[in-house]
Amino acid sequence: MAASGENPEILFWVGCAGSFDDKAKKVTKAFVKILNSAGISFAVLGTEEGCTGDPAKRSGNEFLFQMQAMQNIQVMNAYGVKKVVAACPHCFNTLKNEYPELGGEYEVLHHTQFLQKLIDEGRLKIQGGAYQGKRITYHDACYLGRGNDEYEAPRSLIEKLDAALVEMPRNRKRGFCCGAGGGQMFKEAEPGNKEVNVERAEEAIAQDPAVIAVGCPFCKTMMADGVKHFEKEDEIKVMDLAELIASAQDL
Repeated sequence: MAASGENPEILFWVGCAGSFDDKAKKVTKAFVKILNSAGISFAVLGTEEGCTGDPAKRSGNEFLFQMQAMQNIQVMNAYGVKKVVAACPHCFNTLKNEYPELGGEYEVLHHTQFLQKLIDEGRLKIQGGAYQGKRITYHDACYLGRGNDEYEAPRSLIEKLDAALVEMPRNRKRGFCCGAGGGQMFKEAEPGNKEVNVERAEEAIAQDPAVIAVGCPFCKTMMADGVKHFEKEDEIKVMDLAELIASAQDL
């Protein structure tokens, strides 16, 4: 696009999980289907996109984080990137809050915020489809919710599906981590008598949902593993909001 002088409306930041993890790749494809159906001009960096550095920073390796961040910033600034949309709250948080001090200043949105914006502007219409009347519980991602104070966009999208949103006891500012944040996704479990994702999945299953909705690839993996722990994977699906919308629209 740069070679042909085109300026896309957004840069879609795919992220490591969205590029390589099989569960998250489905989210990437679903989000792209929505963008195409809404006629949104977007670009990806492809092989020029590197890890944002979030896992390195959360694990205490500031030097590696800054190396990874500076490499991405140089690429994005060279392309004149202005607006970035990420389907991962970890990427979203890092790009939005930690890149500016290193020279990377962009308007950064989580994909649920961007989808909500498209609905508000009348550029995207959502119908309930297969999820009309279904019980859906939403798990707040830490870096989207408590980290960036975004609780309403994901819930609004669920309500647009004409689904019955059922809340877990710990939600919004009192939300409970899936167990993967802070670099824990890549570590062995800490000593204890119960896995965090099992605790959270138990809370979700107690709501008798048809779907546990998430907005984060880490949350998706951890919640799906938690549901499997209770052998409920045939009854309860764990789906990202982009997957829900794309499948409801039959995209």
